[in-house]
Amino acid sequence: MMTIDFNANTPIFQQIADGIEEAILSGGFAEGSQIPSITEFSTMYTINPATALKGINLLVDNGILYKKRGVGMFVAEGAAEKLRARHREAFYDRYVAAMLQEAKRLGLTKEEILQMIERGYEK
Repeated sequence: MMTIDFNANTPIFQQIADGIEEAILSGGFAEGSQIPSITEFSTMYTINPATALKGINLLVDNGILYKKRGVGMFVAEGAAEKLRARHREAFYDRYVAAMLQEAKRLGLTKEEILQMIERGYEK
């Protein structure tokens, strides 16, 4: 179960979306499975239903969730792979690009960087 940090800089609706994404990636919500309703999210986390809906709509807009009218929200087929691809790209932007920028500043060669990465995998 995800937790909501009411004191975080991240908006609550984004925390809801992030928590659902993490549950999909970890297998907590399988593709094709139903997620809790807006009412369940709002009750579970004592938040406004509009806030929960806003977080879920982010995932609908990105093709991660879809709505079955009168039934509820479900995890779309291929959602986990879409999320993995997006997280990989974010990983590159956040870590790899910054690492390469610092490596260039230090004058490291590609071979030296690869050796360091291999050394890290061996530990």
